[in-house]
Amino acid sequence: MFDPKLLRTDPDRVRRSQARRGESVELVDQGIAADEARREAIGAFEGLRAEQKTLGAQVARAQGDEKAALLARTKELSDDVKAAQAWVDEAEAAFYAIMKSFGNIIIDSVPDGGEDDLYVLETLGEPRDFEAEGIVVKDHLEIAEALGAIDMVRGAKISGSRFYVLTGPGALLEFALIQYALSKALEHGFYPMLVPALVKPSAMEGTGFLGQAAQDVYHLEADDMYLVGTAEVSLAAYHSDEILDAATLPRRYAGFSSAFRREAGAGGKDTKGIFRVHWFDKWEMFVYCAPEDAEAEHEKLLGYEKEFLTSLGLPIQVLDVASGDLGSSAARKYDCYAYIPSQGKYRELTSTSNCTEFQARRLGVRMRDADGVRPLATLNGTLCAMTRTIVAILENHQQADGSVIIPEVLRPYLGGQERFEPLSAK
Repeated sequence: MFDPKLLRTDPDRVRRSQARRGESVELVDQGIAADEARREAIGAFEGLRAEQKTLGAQVARAQGDEKAALLARTKELSDDVKAAQAWVDEAEAAFYAIMKSFGNIIIDSVPDGGEDDLYVLETLGEPRDFEAEGIVVKDHLEIAEALGAIDMVRGAKISGSRFYVLTGPGALLEFALIQYALSKALEHGFYPMLVPALVKPSAMEGTGFLGQAAQDVYHLEADDMYLVGTAEVSLAAYHSDEILDAATLPRRYAGFSSAFRREAGAGGKDTKGIFRVHWFDKWEMFVYCAPEDAEAEHEKLLGYEKEFLTSLGLPIQVLDVASGDLGSSAARKYDCYAYIPSQGKYRELTSTSNCTEFQARRLGVRMRDADGVRPLATLNGTLCAMTRTIVAILENHQQADGSVIIPEVLRPYLGGQERFEPLSAK
């Protein structure tokens, strides 16, 4: 959540942010009222506690009837203090429930709009002219099945729709991507981590995934645990309720885990192949830093994503995500889209979000510097989401004979192999 003081010091800024998200502006007035009620309850409690302490000193000096009267008042005051504490607890619970309903405060320079408003910042690389090469473009699934790289039928037999099995070249391609992504993470100074894909509710709520994204989250009711949709959740909760020394910041972690998503809001889109699935593996970058350094760190994360995708020979576009399409935790988000030849358009492969202090406040992660203890900032970015990256590689590097050229940067992890050949050629 954002700093609650904003409701008192700059409520119009919160209203603007809510309006730009397409969310309730009236929630601001509810928050202000709840804050006033909370502070009133705290004031009443502190007044009674002060009287209680004064009375305690008086009882120690009193004698006879005066002492008896003071003791009677002490008992009465004790009951009042308990009632006031209950009032404070109730008022604070109501206030923080409202605070957790707000999205993060959007950075002013984020463009306005919604899901259909695509603000392209730059285009890197040029899509191949397949027609000029005499190639009839195939989609990734047709290519993969010819290579023996993906088995959707048995994936569905095992687990249902939107599941798959990577076989042969498909499995080798993922392992190569895992190793290559790790090498780039280390090159950029990230600390590698293998993190749990199953987390407590506090981790999921703290990162903001039980709000607008709750419909896409898998919940194991018997254990009250959640399957993560990204290693971001585990990495954000890693330092929950801790105070980090400013001298150790920024902390840059690269976490690998499987990711699970219901894709409940997909509405039947991308049902063919592995572009939109319920499970995939993913390298996630995560940064803890001082709030004043967050925007510079965000640009670095975007740069790492661009470098990774272009090194695979993929034409990409970089988008500044519109205000109404931001997740609740993000103050700004950049997406990298890769060109998908069979669709004739660019599709999302990676994203990176500046969450400012939003997640850190919810998770109790703070920093200590010369000015004392204060919330820090968190940022996240996808280094490599395996399935979509495999889709883009297969389609962009397909050849007329059904083979697929392996990106040069991946060949060292495949024994120098330069291409995947279709089964019919073996």
